[in-house]
Amino acid sequence: MFVEHKFLVGLSDININKELTNTFLLRYLVDVAGIHSEIAGYGVTDINKTRKTWMLISWKVEVKKRPLVCDTLSIKTWSWCIDRFYAFRDFEVRNQYNEVVAIATSKWVFIDIDKGKIVRVSEEVNKKYELEPKTKVFEENDIEKLVEPQDYISKTKFKITRNLIDINKHLHNIYYFDIAKEALPEDIALSSELNNFEALYKKEIKLGETVTAIYTKKDDYHYVTIKNEDETVIHAIIKLK
Repeated sequence: MFVEHKFLVGLSDININKELTNTFLLRYLVDVAGIHSEIAGYGVTDINKTRKTWMLISWKVEVKKRPLVCDTLSIKTWSWCIDRFYAFRDFEVRNQYNEVVAIATSKWVFIDIDKGKIVRVSEEVNKKYELEPKTKVFEENDIEKLVEPQDYISKTKFKITRNLIDINKHLHNIYYFDIAKEALPEDIALSSELNNFEALYKKEIKLGETVTAIYTKKDDYHYVTIKNEDETVIHAIIKLK
């Protein structure tokens, strides 16, 4: 099943260059993925009944042409594989001229709310999503498993406030990129958005916690590793170029 939805790039969605930010692009992608889950019967409005939810564990995104303010975007999403505990979802973003301006792939796990742990995706759930095999936007079979760089250039502290949390009272996955942007050098953070980015989510961040965003650059890529305040736990690794 392919699910498609349109978005208007508004004034609150752009940076100082009038470009759609990566954070708001991810917001659009998450929203259309949520529409698919609502259709399948496993969306956020179904949690009280199913006691199950999806948790995002990784992203890979390539922006081919940066959308600008007032652009109209049509975003299509589909699941192409559900393998035991994991589900793979891809996205294609087109502008008002029918140009493909971005592609993305993502990896999710299925969570039992009551047990608080990952569970196997049943055949019933699998069928509800009506998979579209052989329709991947990237040639690679999987998303690269990011590894924390050994060296660092700078560190930034960041406290998680109420406006950043999701329905589970955890930091929403899109806002990890805002934290990463705060950790980037100022000339990079205030220039055009970086068009190739990946994220690996390892442990949730809760309301009120303070995290440390550790920045480095390696092989022309910018890395931000987000850890807890005393740097003993990795919450996420983000890679940008």
